[in-house]
Amino acid sequence: MVLSKLQQKQLLTATLSILAILTVDQASKVWVKTHMQLYSDIEIFSWFKIYFTENPGMAFGIELFDTSILTLFRIVVVSLLGVYIFKLIRQSFNFGFVVCLSCILAGAIGNIIDCVCYGVIFDHSQGNVASFMPANGGYSTWLSGKVVDMLYFPLIRTTWPSWVPFWGGQDFIFFRPIFNIADSSICVSVFTLIIFYRQSLLAAFSSKPKKKDA
Repeated sequence: MVLSKLQQKQLLTATLSILAILTVDQASKVWVKTHMQLYSDIEIFSWFKIYFTENPGMAFGIELFDTSILTLFRIVVVSLLGVYIFKLIRQSFNFGFVVCLSCILAGAIGNIIDCVCYGVIFDHSQGNVASFMPANGGYSTWLSGKVVDMLYFPLIRTTWPSWVPFWGGQDFIFFRPIFNIADSSICVSVFTLIIFYRQSLLAAFSSKPKKKDA
């Protein structure tokens, strides 16, 4: 099927969006990996730090499956999402919706690259700055690398009042999660879909997708 000029433009924009996010995401991760030790930080502002952590690739660091199995599963899901995005473009579906899906795809690919490659192309960062393509091999194997996180926004630092049950007297930090550009791309796109493209979201997964929001 030959794409129309509008569809070609949509495909090009979606592709460039994916490449731009991947470039920024991987550049930031490689820089952190080759300039910082694990758990070290650089304070940009009092409320923003570059804090280097790694995780096996699941939300909140939960490990329920072997990392390589999880990575293979993600590759399958991302491949299906890529095919689905191309299908929507061929149907001239709502362009903003397609761009959001493309950004989600880019974020997923960004973290998959870490899991697939980083265990082989970098050595460990425990107590030293990792080197790229180390002569003695990486810290793990293909498909078993760890995702690099570095964006930390401790916007509020305080202590729970002593009268608060369970947490009284303990430190309270908001916002505590540490993430990366890929995670940001996924989260921002998901919230954008929910807020601005609810009708398109429903139509996209119906039997007969609509081209535009009502």
